[in-house]
Amino acid sequence: MAVAAAEVLGSPEDAITRAELLRRREAGEVTLVDVRPHEEYQAGHIPGAINIPIAELADRLAELAGDRDIVAYCRGAYCVMAPDAVRIARDAGREVKRLDDGMLEWRLAGLPVDEGAPVGHGD
Repeated sequence: MAVAAAEVLGSPEDAITRAELLRRREAGEVTLVDVRPHEEYQAGHIPGAINIPIAELADRLAELAGDRDIVAYCRGAYCVMAPDAVRIARDAGREVKRLDDGMLEWRLAGLPVDEGAPVGHGD
């Protein structure tokens, strides 16, 4: 059962904690990628995150700078989009970590949330 869950939800080695993300984001060490659909991103996202929906990730990986670590997140701890992002990136020769929880847990923790599309976003 644990092996099947790891195949879907990703291995613990692929994840970083919320506390680690906050520390590394503050230090400017990561690019944070929200892999949810555009509509969900616009309804609320982690400040500073860019939106590349999982369906577009393989085609848009080159947009992500290679000098910073990439961290993907999605709806919540049991959402499969962030683990899928790790696999897609790895297949393309890029390393991506995933947030070990997601937008739901971020909101429940009372952390800041931005809404709407970022300036210059074409959607």
